Amino acid sequence: MSKFTSRPVLRWAVPAIAAVAVVGAGVAAKTLAVAAEPNLPPRTAAQLLVDLQTAQLDGLSGTVVERADLGLPALPSLLGEQSSELTSLVSGKHTLRVWYSGPDKARVSLLGTQGQSDIIHNGVDTWTWNSKSGSAKHFKNSGEQDPTTKGPGAIPSEMPKSPQEAADLALKAIDPTTQVSIGNSAKIAGRDAYELILRPRDTASLIGQVRLAIDAQEKLPLRVQVFAKGQGNPAFEVTFTQVSFARPDDSQFVFNPPAGTKVEEADPAKAGAEGQPKVDESASGEKPKSTVIGTGWTSVFVLRTGTPAQAAGTDAEAAKKAQDAINQLPLGNGGRTFNSKLFSVLLTDDGRVLVGAVSPERLSQVAADPAAALK
Repeated sequence: MSKFTSRPVLRWAVPAIAAVAVVGAGVAAKTLAVAAEPNLPPRTAAQLLVDLQTAQLDGLSGTVVERADLGLPALPSLLGEQSSELTSLVSGKHTLRVWYSGPDKARVSLLGTQGQSDIIHNGVDTWTWNSKSGSAKHFKNSGEQDPTTKGPGAIPSEMPKSPQEAADLALKAIDPTTQVSIGNSAKIAGRDAYELILRPRDTASLIGQVRLAIDAQEKLPLRVQVFAKGQGNPAFEVTFTQVSFARPDDSQFVFNPPAGTKVEEADPAKAGAEGQPKVDESASGEKPKSTVIGTGWTSVFVLRTGTPAQAAGTDAEAAKKAQDAINQLPLGNGGRTFNSKLFSVLLTDDGRVLVGAVSPERLSQVAADPAAALK
């Protein structure tokens, strides 16, 4: 599988990760570049799986549209049409431009009506830039890393930024708990594509199916759709509307801050390994404990984070904001719950977070399991 957007992912309920912002997605179906079914030579599901896992990517550029219709509550940070903030990918529709020219050169640009945000990775240099705030951050990397998920200002790691990345997430879920079949062929972004369908065998999963459209020539994903159980429209979709598999010009990966841009040089001393900010430790210096209960599509990820005050350390204002946000969530099933079409979240009173592509009731049952105590 290509290195285009590969990165570590949690091994629980992978399609749910693709949906949680704790997996963002495009435009309405009528605006997608999909035409009548092309007449393609038959291929089996097993052959398409091999195609995906052995495809090679030397270069790519294109336009990606994302749409997330997860049924999330109206969070203030997610409001606004076509937001250009990288953190907005968890809701609504968004357009991104992507460029890739080998593992040391990649760029993602999130376009919005009020500006754009870019992450540019070129060798040991990574830049993040926000046109609305007129600010940029430069980080000198110690080695090769994924520019979209590591370092200051990275795109939320759970949100796939391309069909390739979304397919990688879905393929992680393939095991005996998954039924794999062939769907209809399609023309996407002007290219012929096969369709592979993944369905959970466990009906307790909130995921109904995941559909992958695979380029007939390049063997790479052009579109990924995630459907909630019983729903006819995707709750999550990421697709190319235009794509080229030629290597982009090197100039695409050179960033020169526009005049007036406030440039911040990141301090490597304040970051962890490979430039990852040290955000995974509590105020006491202990790393949060975590575990996975169950397997396959209905597995549940459990993380002990402590109280908002503990997580915020000495920042009283941050602790208050976190607690206020939690207090707005419905109370039930042993804690505060946060539900969507594809996943559920339970925040327990003793400082644990449970997430899975299952119902709140299932999360409550897992929370009572001694294996999930994390003491």
